[in-house]
Amino acid sequence: MKVFDTQVCRQDLWYAADCLLVQRCKKARSGCARCKLVSHILLCALKQRRNGEKMKFLKKLGILFLILFSLFCGFVILCAFRPDVTKSVADFLYSDKETEAFGEVSPDGKTQFGTIYAIESDAGNGGEAESDIGSGDETDEAPDGDFNLPAGQEGLAEDINRDYIPPRESELSVPENVAGKNGYQEVQDEREQVEDEVAELLQTQLGVGNTGDGLTFDALWYPYYAMLDEKGKHVYRQIYANANDLTQMFAPVEDISAEQLKAVFQAVYNDHPALFWLDTAYFCKYKRNGQCVEIDLRFNQTALDLEKSKAVFSENANSVLSGAGGLQNDYEKERYVHDALIEKISYNMGAQMNQSAYSGLVNGQTVCAGYARAYQYLLQQLGIPCYYCTGFAGENHAWNIVKLEDGYYNVDTTWDDTETESVSYDYFNKTDADYGATHVRRELSVYLPPCNGQTYREPDQPGVQKAQSGQSREEEIMETLPAEGRGELKDIEDIGISGEEVLHSLSDYYEDCYNRIVETGQGNYEFYNVVEGIELAQELYTAYQKETFREGYMDNAMTAISASVCGMNLEIEELAGDRYLVTHTVRLK
Repeated sequence: MKVFDTQVCRQDLWYAADCLLVQRCKKARSGCARCKLVSHILLCALKQRRNGEKMKFLKKLGILFLILFSLFCGFVILCAFRPDVTKSVADFLYSDKETEAFGEVSPDGKTQFGTIYAIESDAGNGGEAESDIGSGDETDEAPDGDFNLPAGQEGLAEDINRDYIPPRESELSVPENVAGKNGYQEVQDEREQVEDEVAELLQTQLGVGNTGDGLTFDALWYPYYAMLDEKGKHVYRQIYANANDLTQMFAPVEDISAEQLKAVFQAVYNDHPALFWLDTAYFCKYKRNGQCVEIDLRFNQTALDLEKSKAVFSENANSVLSGAGGLQNDYEKERYVHDALIEKISYNMGAQMNQSAYSGLVNGQTVCAGYARAYQYLLQQLGIPCYYCTGFAGENHAWNIVKLEDGYYNVDTTWDDTETESVSYDYFNKTDADYGATHVRRELSVYLPPCNGQTYREPDQPGVQKAQSGQSREEEIMETLPAEGRGELKDIEDIGISGEEVLHSLSDYYEDCYNRIVETGQGNYEFYNVVEGIELAQELYTAYQKETFREGYMDNAMTAISASVCGMNLEIEELAGDRYLVTHTVRLK
């Protein structure tokens, strides 16, 4: 093939182009060989140019795709470390989506909402907020049992009932003769997050131990078991079986979160005082998504020679049971055990293993938890349903709920163990109304049956709130309403609020809440206010759903009082005249 000079080729190309395009070259039209060759070269050059332009376009498109993909990956990583960004985006995308209709949430006219969160505070606990929530350390403040998530989200059954009506915490007072006689310790759930690779290794190497399959637990005798969902019940049986076998470390038999595990462990501990070697603390490892992959139980010193410890425990228990066996009815047996325990045990805050029944029955020295666990065990052995109840009575406290023929009763053997020579019955077989001035349930105990028995209720004693005979707590509340208003909506006068105190805007509501919290400071307490109109009630309810209330007043209030952890239950109740009572139960620390 002849090689043309570059300059000649260019001239020929433009010449051929001029000939072909303008059609002034007769040779090109008649098949001139030179023109055909040049035309071929021209067409090839044009094709190369077009292909080059296509490649440039595809290259630019690829670069644009890589940039968009990189931005998307960066956004995903940002959302992983900044949940608030995710929430803001969701609020923007779904801002027009209809929220849950206020007034349709609860058929009794009350709408409830609960939340718990932490913020960074220079004066507060800062980064330690997460461990503070679940540490279980004993304090002089009420525990956070009222801030449980709704049933079904913490391992609890969806159909769980809460018929117990708690008294207002602000109205509680502890009589001087029993002040300081407490000592209950919450379950301590120590946790460690592990990487997914470590979690996979644990899941392949760690066995489940004894799964407890085939075990059954009657709700009458084991009420905390009945509170759990099916997954929770399975893990409950597994923990119970492994505790009996002294298997300390195992993998959960079900996929369960670290949060759900705490409720399950507490249920096992509360139902079984016979597991006196099981400590109130446990350890779990969990993945980044919250799934628990390892459970480590803790045992006290009695587990070192468990068979001997069981024998000593049974011997001391039988010394009490032998005196009650021949009595005629459950009430006489219950009263006998109450008196025998008070005779046998001395209150001692420094007693060893003081959260166990062993400390009371064998060592003879314990705190309220040991009294209650021993009483629970003995009545169970006598065939009397008896439950371990935890709550607040000036400090963290534990007592019992006993089932007799006509219903349930509260019994506090710790507070009946006074310095006097005769046995006290001030806190024996009392109703919830009787305990309304001194005790309030917390944690899972709020789901235990209400105590309204009357047949075996002890006569009123000094320091105990009196209840009107035969009346339930609901009936007593109704007594406070005007006769013509019973069965109807309450008015603001019924709750002691004047018309001038009614709030008419969201900003007024935020300001009032801020002032209440700053005035009261850290702690566990209730406060309430009244708002005007369904629109405002819906507006503030939405603010809690979307957590805009935090920016509205709560974060600033927490900073002002140097708090870093907030737990809140909100209840909105419709009043007469299109007004709404907003009750806040808060825990700030």
